[in-house]
Amino acid sequence: METEASEPAKERNPLQGWPELVLTAIIALAAVGTAWAGFQSAKWSGVQANSYAEAGAARTESTRKSTQAGQQTTVDVITFTEWLAAVQDDVRDDPAKMPKGNYRPDTKVLSGILFNRFRDEFKPAVRAWLDTKPLINSGKAPPTPFAMKEYKLATATEADKLLQKAEQRSAQAREANQISDNYVLTAVLLALVLFFAALTGRARRGPSVWVLFALTVVALLVAVGLLASFPVEI
Repeated sequence: METEASEPAKERNPLQGWPELVLTAIIALAAVGTAWAGFQSAKWSGVQANSYAEAGAARTESTRKSTQAGQQTTVDVITFTEWLAAVQDDVRDDPAKMPKGNYRPDTKVLSGILFNRFRDEFKPAVRAWLDTKPLINSGKAPPTPFAMKEYKLATATEADKLLQKAEQRSAQAREANQISDNYVLTAVLLALVLFFAALTGRARRGPSVWVLFALTVVALLVAVGLLASFPVEI
């Protein structure tokens, strides 16, 4: 009596049991990680856009303040030049009127009227300059009040601060762009994890299965480690 040929035994999947559960968990984690990386990349792109917008606004305001400071300096130069010419006329008429320290403007003459019309920011610099007796010690005294440290414009200071703010916001935007790119690269790595996991699930030979399984685990660990090291924007 002939015996029927036995059917070839099905090759056993080496991932049955706990390795299969681990692989399933890896796929789930990779999917969640990909979604998280995409979410964070979008958030940091928003931070980049906002930072660049703030930088542009700060630069525009800095330019406006710088223009205003230039206009104020022009006014100071004109009024100082006219005052100096008026003082020279006074001295020509009466040498005793040579300005010295503790200068007191005479409102009855043109030089005194012009002095009182100096801007409040400009007067401290003029008085400090007069203390050096520039009309007497012309060789040692600063040439004009504009060379004195007391000559400060609030608008110029504010313009510098706004420019620094613009540079800071630009740096933040560049940093946010880099972080966004890092999240995108991590999403690509997580896609590679899913690729290895799919190959592992279809493999049937023992050694190749375990090699692919190891590559999947390593790629996931690297991706998770990178995600954990990146800053989070909510």
